[in-house]
Amino acid sequence: MPQEHSSPLPPDIEIARRATMLPIDQVAAKLGMESADLEHYGPVKAKVSLDLYNRLADAPTGKLILVTAVTPTPAGEGKTTTSIGLADALNRIGKRTTVCLREPSMGPCFGMKGGAAGGGYAQVLPMEDINLHFTGDIHAIGLAHNLLAAMLDNHLHHTNALRIDPRRIEWGRVVDMNDRSLRNVNVGLGGVNNSIPHESTFEITVASEVMAAFCLSESLAELRDRLGRMIVGYTRDRTPVTAADLKAHGAMTVLLKHALKPNLVQTIENNPAFIHGGPFANIAHGCNSILATKLAMRLSEYTVTEAGFGADLGAEKFINIKCRKAGIHPDAVVIVATVRALKHHGGVPLETLRRPNVEALDKGVENLKKHIENIHRFGLPVIVAINHFAADTDEEITFIQDKCAYLSVKIVRANHWAEGGRGAEDLARAVVDVAENTKADFAFLYPNSCTLWQKVGIICREIYGATDVLADKRLREKFQHLQDAGYGELPICMAKTQYSLSTDPGLKGRPKKFDVPLRDVRVAAGAGFVIVLTGDIMTMPGLPKIPAAEMIDINEEGNVVGLF
Repeated sequence: MPQEHSSPLPPDIEIARRATMLPIDQVAAKLGMESADLEHYGPVKAKVSLDLYNRLADAPTGKLILVTAVTPTPAGEGKTTTSIGLADALNRIGKRTTVCLREPSMGPCFGMKGGAAGGGYAQVLPMEDINLHFTGDIHAIGLAHNLLAAMLDNHLHHTNALRIDPRRIEWGRVVDMNDRSLRNVNVGLGGVNNSIPHESTFEITVASEVMAAFCLSESLAELRDRLGRMIVGYTRDRTPVTAADLKAHGAMTVLLKHALKPNLVQTIENNPAFIHGGPFANIAHGCNSILATKLAMRLSEYTVTEAGFGADLGAEKFINIKCRKAGIHPDAVVIVATVRALKHHGGVPLETLRRPNVEALDKGVENLKKHIENIHRFGLPVIVAINHFAADTDEEITFIQDKCAYLSVKIVRANHWAEGGRGAEDLARAVVDVAENTKADFAFLYPNSCTLWQKVGIICREIYGATDVLADKRLREKFQHLQDAGYGELPICMAKTQYSLSTDPGLKGRPKKFDVPLRDVRVAAGAGFVIVLTGDIMTMPGLPKIPAAEMIDINEEGNVVGLF
């Protein structure tokens, strides 16, 4: 959400439009790349050749900094803005740094959240392109997903030689838009020429398993293999049918050939930024691609990346899913918090967040402390970034520092939104100090050898703070079936509300003495994880009563207005 300041800044889109961008070749040169390594999308965007990625396979790697946050609130935390501001600040103090972010989905952009290219003077450019069609990656992922759906229905229509049970079809369709009316649909209606009628669904494209597999693949060959393993449905005797069985995975890979190359753009201070991939952080792992992250690490002294939502979701999955697959781990973790978000966790309504309220802050800071403890559970050092708002007081910042003192973390105020990299130099110095002088004692939360049920219990009890995990007999049998079917070695991807450490979005702060009721479990065989659903998690968001799309328009000069 737009951030207020004592000296009001122009809208994000105006700041972005006034910025001077370098030709993308000059940005690439800062990392030692040449024009031949790039596939240009105009003067300020490019894709990077996978040949370069392979040539650098044995190159030394720089430090990796993960940016996460407290449990999200409507007051806003500014995780992406902080990631960009930190990367600019690290470059300002002499550390060759690249920021790695997810590609924004157009659904939230036109919905309630707005764009995801940062804000104020901590943005990635070209902001309009990045928030809209960009280089077409998300469209390509949607086409690959829907090609598989079309080939599935075509197979049902002609012979159904694979004996797929129309009642047990798992593969629906996707579109990169918030459209609640498509969540549950019937397809194949209208007579014998329109295939076999059956129930289906639409998800937003970034919730597609294709997106998750795309972001976890390091080559076209690996992506093709992952696509082939995707389960589209089951036969009457519950035998899984895959994309490879339908001979669809080769054509799907062709559609993703160019999309798999990482996208290179720049920050508002002309520093390199890789923006590639964008899986949901509740139904999937919520991180940018392994390709982009590892390429940045091979080219940079520091790589700054983020994981979606709070540390209980994005950071946990970044470590247990992405790091496990990629063979990497952060050298330090930045947890972003705001005074107002912590007061909201302490029970203060949105309209009174600007007023000092130490009592509420005392309750709300428990949420921050839990996230710090969670990151320490992985053996990783933590820095807390207090994203500055105009109404913050020195007393409130000091109070937060005092309350967290026993955890031995640096808590640094940052003002990158209003001042760009200059406003985050103290944060950058703190990050360098911790990353270079603190030895991480890294450990995953659980070993692969734990059963699926054990892994869920460890996440719920140790990360969320739950008392117990609840599942009925049918669901426990489903866990056992997946275990027996050979999926027990896979990591767990929890689908849980982002608004609480619990599964109840109304429980703010640090809830205690709560259980986690499980709703369902399913395997994402291509992505390589098991999804456990809780609560009412939706994979197709709806638009709010007043969507952001109502404010977005084109003016007489042909410029986009209202985008944030």
